[in-house]
Amino acid sequence: MTATQTRAETRTAASAPTPRAASAGRSPEASRGVGRPNFLAGLGGWIWLAIIILPVYYVVITSLKKQSDYFSTNPLLPPVNPTFENYALVLENQFVRYLINSAVVTVGSVIPILLVSFMASYALVRGKGRFINGANTLFLLGLAIPIQATIVPIYFMISKAGLYDSLLALILPSIAFAIPLSVIILNTFMRNVPTELFESMRLDGCSHWQMLWRLALPLTKPALMTVGIYQGLQVWNGFLFPLVLTQSPDNRVLPLSLWAFQGEFTINIPAILASVILSTLPLLALYLVGRRQLLSGLTAGFGK
Repeated sequence: MTATQTRAETRTAASAPTPRAASAGRSPEASRGVGRPNFLAGLGGWIWLAIIILPVYYVVITSLKKQSDYFSTNPLLPPVNPTFENYALVLENQFVRYLINSAVVTVGSVIPILLVSFMASYALVRGKGRFINGANTLFLLGLAIPIQATIVPIYFMISKAGLYDSLLALILPSIAFAIPLSVIILNTFMRNVPTELFESMRLDGCSHWQMLWRLALPLTKPALMTVGIYQGLQVWNGFLFPLVLTQSPDNRVLPLSLWAFQGEFTINIPAILASVILSTLPLLALYLVGRRQLLSGLTAGFGK
């Protein structure tokens, strides 16, 4: 072996990384074993899924049972002879009318809520002055007033206005109590719109009204969808206002009708659960339609 070969082998051995150096060069994620499956977390997820699915499974299979089978069979076993008699019984008891009333109240409340809250949040974010600061404080104070504390004054005002026992008596208070929270939520998303975009449109000669509808509206659409779905759920599931401000069955909404069904059907549990499923179908359809916008609004800002 020549001297030249010996020196080349020595340099090769010196340049090769040692096991300790190779392990030190690994990333912290690799050294902690992030790529390993977390069986404990997976087991906990499946257990939580079972806890959530079990009540839904019970409601669905019970609504397909006859009243006699419900008391004579295991409540967790699926029905041997499924039937839709319970759904037909609920539909025969003016359920469609109650559904229409709830849809009218929800749509009639959510659209003004979004319109007023969107314009108010734009004014609060883009406007300046003492009046703007006072209005922002006023919206914050609106969150501190519970509905239960104002139900007597609301009943008095609705009665004096001649709106008692009407759907409008449910729409107006729902709008008033939903605006403060909606404005505060939309303020956060409105502040995320870059100021440079507003300044660029202002230099092009656009007015505030044009910037509101051409710039702010498209960029805050996920937030509007999120607020709309949230407030729609609140109005749809509202029980206090329909209980106090309406009386006749013609103006009854779904939450109040479920309470009436419980007293009417008494021991017919499958029929009661069938009415529960029918009342949740519109909410499920609303979620399927707007789930992408809802997730976009809920996760906005987490990637920054």
